[in-house]
Amino acid sequence: MSKAVKSKELHVIFGTGPVGLATATALLKRNHQVRLVNRSGKANAPEGAEVVAADALNTVQALDAVRGASVVYGCAQPAYTRWPKDFPPLQRAISNAAADTGAKLVLADNLYMYGDVDGPIHEDLPYTATTLKGKTRAAMAEEALAAYDQGTVRVAIGRASDFYGPFVTDSALGERVFGPLIAGKTAQLVGDIDQPHTYTFIGDFGEALAVLGEHDEADGQAWHVPNAPTRSTHEVVTRAFELAGKTPKMSAMGRFMMRLGGIFIPGARETVEMMYEFEKPFVVDDSKFKGAFGDLSTTVDEALEQTLSWYRQGN
Repeated sequence: MSKAVKSKELHVIFGTGPVGLATATALLKRNHQVRLVNRSGKANAPEGAEVVAADALNTVQALDAVRGASVVYGCAQPAYTRWPKDFPPLQRAISNAAADTGAKLVLADNLYMYGDVDGPIHEDLPYTATTLKGKTRAAMAEEALAAYDQGTVRVAIGRASDFYGPFVTDSALGERVFGPLIAGKTAQLVGDIDQPHTYTFIGDFGEALAVLGEHDEADGQAWHVPNAPTRSTHEVVTRAFELAGKTPKMSAMGRFMMRLGGIFIPGARETVEMMYEFEKPFVVDDSKFKGAFGDLSTTVDEALEQTLSWYRQGN
């Protein structure tokens, strides 16, 4: 039986990047009290959200930030180059803060833990990742679900594919695509752009995390968040050019060029081990979430329109 969280209960979000902001927006629409937490106490937060400064790794500060919360959302992450070292203790600290205050924990996750698989990606797949970041994500998910099994903290995990949308810049469909596109220049892509690839709209990610926070039946499980029907990267970016009234222009870098670029660009170097996602079909099965909570996905056209509008405003 679904049990919705009462209005005006406090929901606390660690992280003020695109996922945290999208989650805050979704929660505010549901009339919840929302607090965003980062180290600076400053963020481009939606109207109505409180922003406080706290270091999640500082036990006292973290506890103060979540005190009184019904649900805590883990949407913070360290620099991509520091995931193996810094990400597990960060998530553990957020989990401990939620556990110590009796709050439910909702974690924003991705699909790296499954590794290079054939066929649709669904929640029942084993964690077979061989990449450094994939193994890190697998260990973090296992730890979180073990804490749930032990009765330490209530946990639900929402998993998204590569996402795009307002505030999303460092992504396969980020500023290297939409920045040039708006200017009528060549969009920079990666991999085989004619392969089908599921992309998650950032607004849908936030909505899905809010839903997982509201429903007890989501606890103790991982859920693939809803996505629009999968298209190829080429089709999605071509449609973005059309909606912007521009002639489609795009180029794509393969594994060799990404490795070469990684000599000078740390972010590119870190991306090489994940290139398998863009070299073959990468299709996410989100039927579990849609069957339980409905299809919350935004159409590709609407998602692209929102993304283009944000980029036109100069970020």
